[in-house]
Amino acid sequence: MIAEIISVGTELLLGQIVNTDAQFISQQLSELGIDVYNITTVGDNDKRLKEAVALALTRADIIITSGGLGPTEDDLTKQTISDYLGLELVLDKKTNTDLINFFAKRNSKMTQNNMRQAYFPKGCLILDNGMGTAPGCLIEQNGKTIIILPGPPSELQPMFLNSVRPYLESKSENKIVSRVLRIFGMGESAVEDALMELIDTQTNPSIATYANFGEVTLRLTAKVKKGENENLLLDPLEDKIRKIIGKFIYGYDDTSLAKVTADLLKELNVKVAIGESVTGGLLTSSLVDISGISSQLIEGIVCYSNESKINRLGVLECTIKQYGAVSCETALEMAEGALKSSGADIALSTTGYAGPQTDDEEVGLVYIGLADKCGSYAKKFYFPWNNRANIRKITVYNALNILRLHLLERKKAIELYK
Repeated sequence: MIAEIISVGTELLLGQIVNTDAQFISQQLSELGIDVYNITTVGDNDKRLKEAVALALTRADIIITSGGLGPTEDDLTKQTISDYLGLELVLDKKTNTDLINFFAKRNSKMTQNNMRQAYFPKGCLILDNGMGTAPGCLIEQNGKTIIILPGPPSELQPMFLNSVRPYLESKSENKIVSRVLRIFGMGESAVEDALMELIDTQTNPSIATYANFGEVTLRLTAKVKKGENENLLLDPLEDKIRKIIGKFIYGYDDTSLAKVTADLLKELNVKVAIGESVTGGLLTSSLVDISGISSQLIEGIVCYSNESKINRLGVLECTIKQYGAVSCETALEMAEGALKSSGADIALSTTGYAGPQTDDEEVGLVYIGLADKCGSYAKKFYFPWNNRANIRKITVYNALNILRLHLLERKKAIELYK
């Protein structure tokens, strides 16, 4: 089945509100295996709304409108669609009674224009609105279905979930399911290039890449018949992808680098300490956001000044004088100092230039150090953004990923010697 969404409201065209209704409806239809090829936004204008409905009926089986069900003169969706379909608007006594009771409970007078909300196209199915005064409705005519919903998301979403979704589920033979792979360490173009052969030959399931800040997500989408196991399609595709870029895949769906790393710390019962300079506490905070991390995170020390690096983490003054506060050597000694002073199993450190630019600083130059009882190392990064906040954030992501990969190697070694 093919659906089309028509969002009604001049305020949408003026950019005064964001069209979250269309996003929500599209996501719901996707889960039901119903294709959406077009989304139209039209103002509060009778002529243009009729034109939008007429066009939608030529190319879709289901038309879903949002907005234009209020009591005022510019709320014209029901009237316009009824006129186009040649249906009379008739008073629904239950809705009328509900409206009277609604205003009576609030000691408010119901004005005459509120009565508009109690009139519906003859023969339609009325959709109750438990969150407001404007019920929706569903019209079936000539093999097509038109579903008219209110505009406020707080009203539309419950109405869709409680009334529209069950109706559409009974009509659809298919469902669409997605699995999201989260990738760190490869850009979107590099991921696409590595998987080009799979992407070029995709049918069902399909592959789509999305670039987010600091990472890439890979969405695998399969259309299956109701009752069929989607994993029979998704698992083989994921296996092929993992053979190509597996080391860059860190998790699924809505997880995060911090969550995956924290889970590994818990699983291996590894305690960690952090010495931060350029990230200024963001790295520690990213782990603190994860529930239960207190059993693994010993401490996070913000050593922003050179004096603090020397006094709190034991960085040698001569190291800073010879190599600078932003250097591989300083990052190593920061990590080693955090390890020693805390008694942790692993320690991380960050040092770098986040800007703004000065004559003797290279903005975006960052070093991340890691130390454990087997040794220490530091990695150099350059993030070419003249944006202080973004440099600090991407440093956090890279530090978490360094720790994650280190923990995975430790996990492999443990399993090898079992």
